[in-house]
Amino acid sequence: MKSLKIGSLVVMALMLLFVRANAQTGAEKVKIGDTMPQFTLNSEVYGTVTPADLKGKVVLVSLFATWCGPCQKELAEVQTTLYPKYKDNENFRLLVIGREHTDAELTKYNTRKKFTFPLYPDPKREVFSLFADQSIPRAYLFNKEGKLIYTSIGYTPEEFQKLMDSIEEALK
Repeated sequence: MKSLKIGSLVVMALMLLFVRANAQTGAEKVKIGDTMPQFTLNSEVYGTVTPADLKGKVVLVSLFATWCGPCQKELAEVQTTLYPKYKDNENFRLLVIGREHTDAELTKYNTRKKFTFPLYPDPKREVFSLFADQSIPRAYLFNKEGKLIYTSIGYTPEEFQKLMDSIEEALK
């Protein structure tokens, strides 16, 4: 009887460790208050961008894939709402990054979708992996000091409105 209880406890402990390890796989690598990770975006179309180029600006990093349904909804909202409002604001920068996509793929995608904002390639997930392991779309908003102030995973109209409100607040 005693060994059955110990065996049950061991199984429960192992299950807890398994669940916890799996939950952490999708965990954020960048948390509220963290500084923007160091990365380099290279695009033949839009040039090179590093965090040093973004000093003093509110920066929205949006990670997506062309095959992702929720990403399509979010990017459509970026095109109709966010980008028109902030594209000419010198204190704001939008970095939309295509996970596992090349410049050529994003150019073709952009032609089809008619987006007017830049799309930066991340063909080997080098930038994405600094932020997370999985799940898109993802949005990370950094304030003028380069600190993360807002993050979201997935897309809902309500969450997008929270993002818009956070951008507005950060630009004050």
